[in-house]
Amino acid sequence: MELRTLRYFVAVAEELHFGRAAARLHMSQPPLSRAIKALETEIGARLFERSPAGVALTPVGAVLLDEARALLDQADRLRVRVATAAGAGAGVLTVGLLGDSTDPGVRRLAHAYRERHPGVEIRIRETDLTDPTCGLHAGAVDIALTRAPFDETGLVVRELRADPVGALLRADDPLADRESLELADLADRRWFRFPEDTDRLWQSYWNGGEVREGPVVRAVQECRQAVLWNGTVGMTLAGHDPGAGLTVVPVADMPPSRVVVAWAEGNGNPLLRSFVQVAMGAYRT
Repeated sequence: MELRTLRYFVAVAEELHFGRAAARLHMSQPPLSRAIKALETEIGARLFERSPAGVALTPVGAVLLDEARALLDQADRLRVRVATAAGAGAGVLTVGLLGDSTDPGVRRLAHAYRERHPGVEIRIRETDLTDPTCGLHAGAVDIALTRAPFDETGLVVRELRADPVGALLRADDPLADRESLELADLADRRWFRFPEDTDRLWQSYWNGGEVREGPVVRAVQECRQAVLWNGTVGMTLAGHDPGAGLTVVPVADMPPSRVVVAWAEGNGNPLLRSFVQVAMGAYRT
């Protein structure tokens, strides 16, 4: 039973979809399906129930998932320890954060990663809202904790969580007492927006898919001040406290904001895989 095959199995077990698992593993679906069937033959039991409705773990598969995660975790720890002992900067990981380090997922991740790799130095690069890749495209960081969508060219992206989005309004705004809104309710309003050279996919998402007029902002606090002082509107996370004088009303037709971890294709830093695994656990909690 090879570690590579176990990684294939874990990907399918977490995605519960062979196509998504294959995309995550950067391989085509047929060899992935063959690898899983060979693993089932080796174990002597089915690991997945396959049906038109989808894929589900069998009881045997659930047991193997726990054991496989533990074994892969141990292998990653060994790889990190060996690489760190070998030197050459292997014990340093530069992490980009999208101006939202108060996220409880970030705090859980920091604690869990420190426990697992106390000898690794984490260097943090926090960026404002105009760079959703947190310096990845510029090569300034090894890995980023950020939000999609953005230009993923040359990057590997894994979703950690999805958060509902709402309209940030003044507390005395005529729409502030509504239980929910739709983007059409905000069509005639001025919006806060990002500079013109900001990633186009990112701008389009936060502008609700339209070209908007209004003050240019670069940071979360600037968004709040633009609403407070000018009565403009814009999208924000529904679960965040907007501060005094402001409120957030859910927007029914806005897709959720996806928290992701991303890194450059071909980055050989041995700390990356372990970081991604710890992040997946920290954000599932």
